[in-house]
Amino acid sequence: MTNDWITTQQAADLSGYHPNHLLRLVRSAEIQARKWGQAWQISQRSLQNYLQIASQSDDQRRGPKE
Repeated sequence: MTNDWITTQQAADLSGYHPNHLLRLVRSAEIQARKWGQAWQISQRSLQNYLQIASQSDDQRRGPKE
């Protein structure tokens, strides 16, 4: 992936998670992110890895709300 970094809104659209939940995942180091100016950018690769693991989990709370 050439440009792995996406905005929190793009990550929310991709994952189905609320942007605030994504920032909680960043703070708990479950997904990678970086601060760019005043905005956060999330690693798309990291998010996709997290979503794959979450989809395989028996804990249904880990998946996005539908």
